[in-house]
Amino acid sequence: MKRSSRVRACATTTVGVLALALITGCGGGDSGASEKTQDGKTAETATTTKAATKAELEKLLVATADVSGYKVGMTAEETKAADSKSDLKVAAEVCAPIAYAVSGFAPGDEAAVVQTKVSQDAKKPTDTASESTGDVSDAEWQAEFAESMNIDITFLTLSSYDGDGAEKTMKAVSDAVAACAGGFSIKGSTDTTKYAKVAPVKTSGAGDESVAFSVTGEPDDSEDTPEATGFTYGEVVRHGNTIAAYTTVNLAKVVSGKPYAVSAPVVKAQSAKLK
Repeated sequence: MKRSSRVRACATTTVGVLALALITGCGGGDSGASEKTQDGKTAETATTTKAATKAELEKLLVATADVSGYKVGMTAEETKAADSKSDLKVAAEVCAPIAYAVSGFAPGDEAAVVQTKVSQDAKKPTDTASESTGDVSDAEWQAEFAESMNIDITFLTLSSYDGDGAEKTMKAVSDAVAACAGGFSIKGSTDTTKYAKVAPVKTSGAGDESVAFSVTGEPDDSEDTPEATGFTYGEVVRHGNTIAAYTTVNLAKVVSGKPYAVSAPVVKAQSAKLK
């Protein structure tokens, strides 16, 4: 059975993403008036806000019971295989917030963090190519592959920040989307993942503020098909001094080149727990 180089290159790009997964002063004068932040808090309140602990964040993390049609959690093997944040090296420092987010880590200098994976339930294939005897055509194989992989996998990170750290982190993410339009690379403990492009996309509108983007992966160096790239979608949402970072991969959409988005049900369920 011959599998197209486009499919293999796209799959390799996305598997690279999955492998990586498993981050103001007080104003006022004589009148006692205080400068306000974007969400209406006084600057004094923002600088004295204490970050949530890891135990507190774990209680706020979305669970399988909170989002219908999805399963929440990583296997022990995935957890063990994942790099730590300190293992990642980003060539351009300005791109680090996005690099961390798409790798399943907190986009900033967090005080505490928890991570998980939210996987859409597998859909029953409608194609019967796998049941046929002998070789199947490339078109039949691609149809079956696309059907079985047409699910969203979202890496979710909750991180908390002291003072105005969450606001500063959101600005750093926004700056990174603009500054890293030409792409960036991430070097992990065992390999390097390259992204050719970063582009802003429409946000969910959740939380106090949010930044959403797509990153375009580069094909494997062994492939001679420059068109064989795939999109990964991310969104970073601030809820007070807690930040939820989502990265969604849909391998079938990566292969087909069709656009998609961060899983809306996951964002909705997690946002509800952070209100």
